[in-house]
Amino acid sequence: MTEKTDAPLEKPRRFYRQVDVVPHNGGFIVTLDGRMARTPQKAHAVAPTKPLADLLAQEWDRQKDVIDLARMPAVRLASTAIDRVGLVRAEMAAEVASFGGSDLLCYFADSPVELVAEEKAAWTPWLDWAARELDVALTPATGVIHQTQPAEALARLEQLAAQENDFLLAGLGFATPLYGSAILAMAVRRGALDAVQAFEISRIDEAFQVRLWGVDAEAEARRQALRLEAEMIGRWFDALGSTH
Repeated sequence: MTEKTDAPLEKPRRFYRQVDVVPHNGGFIVTLDGRMARTPQKAHAVAPTKPLADLLAQEWDRQKDVIDLARMPAVRLASTAIDRVGLVRAEMAAEVASFGGSDLLCYFADSPVELVAEEKAAWTPWLDWAARELDVALTPATGVIHQTQPAEALARLEQLAAQENDFLLAGLGFATPLYGSAILAMAVRRGALDAVQAFEISRIDEAFQVRLWGVDAEAEARRQALRLEAEMIGRWFDALGSTH
């Protein structure tokens, strides 16, 4: 007897020719041959700023014969902001703060000395920035043993995340696991750090291993895909005018 397997879902064909951005309900929305784009929950996909709607329109327009949502990260993130964030704001803010409890920037290698020096040069300035600009003072450690972080620092991170609007909170919820760091995500959100630069800072250990052992093709393909996500989240925050 042959075991039954689910066939892969077929991607929908591109059904529109013209992509535009028009004002709608105090914001801006993408139209596809004049029809307003909707989220998976059938809400109108209204962006709060025209630059963000333009970013979404670019993703819609880049689709060729079929619509590949895997290649539309900003459209998917906008749908999350509209359909989901309002329902789970407290949980999302707590999740951002939880990354601060094991923030990548707090775990320095104990060897070799070259890697330790690279990490300290790249990470310490952002730990200092967080203490100075966010009033979030995290405690660094050496090695991989868990370092308990001050409760007041994590509460402050949660407060900062919770006070964001739905689109900014969605962006933080995307950027924080991408970087493995709530601090890097907060720095990008505020325009203090370029999104791709933050990605490279978060990959210092990985880059060091590549220099030692060479490039693994599969790992490099994944790195390039994640780097594209970093580019998108930088454009996302810029489009929201959040660089302050």
